[in-house]
Amino acid sequence: MDIRDVPEAHLDRALDLAYLVFHERPEDEQRTHHRELLLPCERIGAYDGETLVGFVAAHRFTLSVPGGELSCPGLTYVSVAPTHRRRGVLSALLAELFRRAAERGEPIAALWASEDAIYGRFGFGPATQGITVEIDSRRPLALRIDPDERPLRLIDPADAPAAVGPYFEATRALRAGRNARDEERWSGEWLADKDEEDDELSPPRIVALGDPLAGYAVYRTKGENEETHTPGLVRVDEVEADTPAAAAALWRYLASIDLTGTVRAWGRPLDDPLLLFAGDRDQVRVTGQFPALWVRLVDVRSALTARAWAAAADLVLEVHDSRLPANSGRFRLTAGPGAARYEPTGDPAELSIAVRDLGACYLGGTRVADLVAAGLVEEHVPGAAAMLDTALRSARLPHTDDEF
Repeated sequence: MDIRDVPEAHLDRALDLAYLVFHERPEDEQRTHHRELLLPCERIGAYDGETLVGFVAAHRFTLSVPGGELSCPGLTYVSVAPTHRRRGVLSALLAELFRRAAERGEPIAALWASEDAIYGRFGFGPATQGITVEIDSRRPLALRIDPDERPLRLIDPADAPAAVGPYFEATRALRAGRNARDEERWSGEWLADKDEEDDELSPPRIVALGDPLAGYAVYRTKGENEETHTPGLVRVDEVEADTPAAAAALWRYLASIDLTGTVRAWGRPLDDPLLLFAGDRDQVRVTGQFPALWVRLVDVRSALTARAWAAAADLVLEVHDSRLPANSGRFRLTAGPGAARYEPTGDPAELSIAVRDLGACYLGGTRVADLVAAGLVEEHVPGAAAMLDTALRSARLPHTDDEF
């Protein structure tokens, strides 16, 4: 295979390959949208002669991590022709992407996995979890706290980048795992007029609380299905709020929209305050949980020394990375609230960990101790996992709802 850049002239080939692999047949409007999404991406292809048989694109994202943010390629449209499976195409594509990321000083990469079984082999670990929450809104939402009573107002989606964009950026810093959004990301993707998963849904609606802004929600609606008598739906894409009271006001609004009977919020964080301040957990139910953002530590040393640490840790890690051997070996991690060092050592290992599991723990969303209990991480010195968990911990669990 010849691994090289995919020029703009070959974008239609890349889309045809992706549609073949993912069994899709989009309408012309949707295809045009996909093409526009790929234009600013880095695009790497595997060519057999002049035939494009493998493809990967990478968004140029900035991802929040504990204490800061990092440039992070966001992989998407990963595709290998069915005629060229098991011939090393995907391995070659990802090796080239990792090489470029390291060359640019990007220590991490991320993706949403279409098939969980694939990406662990390439060193990705599930670093954030999402839950689906459903509210029975056929009756008023029961709450244990008083909602913020400041006035609500609807915002035109065209005004969202200016009206709520700065607020989103401020709240984004409070949780690891969240992508920055430029105006194109807001307008072209997050607030696209039509939803690709369900064309019966309304255009996006944005409700804002207070002035100055104390919170907002992005949602879409659809009416009752007359054939099945399924009640009208409010699908919630995002809720951001300064305080629990502000969040309660937004959830109360979402659960009170006329001619609807269900509120469904996909991709909420595991520690969503709604689950605690809801007055009736039979009314507010968690209906699913899933791995969301998968993280790959391309340069373990740079990644570990770039994030903030909640507590002191001094321990020797033996890291295994079959794809990027420079990450493999025994290293002493000395970390604390001020800074961190990560240097090769000949001292005995206190923890042995695969790079995929270190990636899962990197944002603080997976406990090392749980991986020890599952037999995935080996603890050679009692207490080593607990020490690392305490140092990795963040005030809020990492969270990602911006699928790509």
